Amino acid sequence: MREVNLAEFAAAHADGAAVVDVREPFEYVEGHVPGARSVPLGQLPAVVGDLPRNRPVYVICASGNRSLAAAQFLARGGIDARSVSGGTGAWARSGRAVVMGANA
Repeated sequence: MREVNLAEFAAAHADGAAVVDVREPFEYVEGHVPGARSVPLGQLPAVVGDLPRNRPVYVICASGNRSLAAAQFLARGGIDARSVSGGTGAWARSGRAVVMGANA
């Protein structure tokens, strides 16, 4: 598991990276990274088997705290998980697009 900065995440996102948003549903609908899959932190154990193992999985939350814990958990399960430093807040503050609503 490692933490990545916003520029590294943005480049991976542009290349179609797998992104898991571990915030609560009410946070997700208020604005999320395009294409991010909503999996609240408490539900992460139930979806580990569904996540890709052949490429990195970028984990994002509001600021980077929950995503760090989630990425550590996923890494213990054999997933190349990467926590996005600064989270969705930093993504939005940088002027990058966010999607409102429940759809990724």
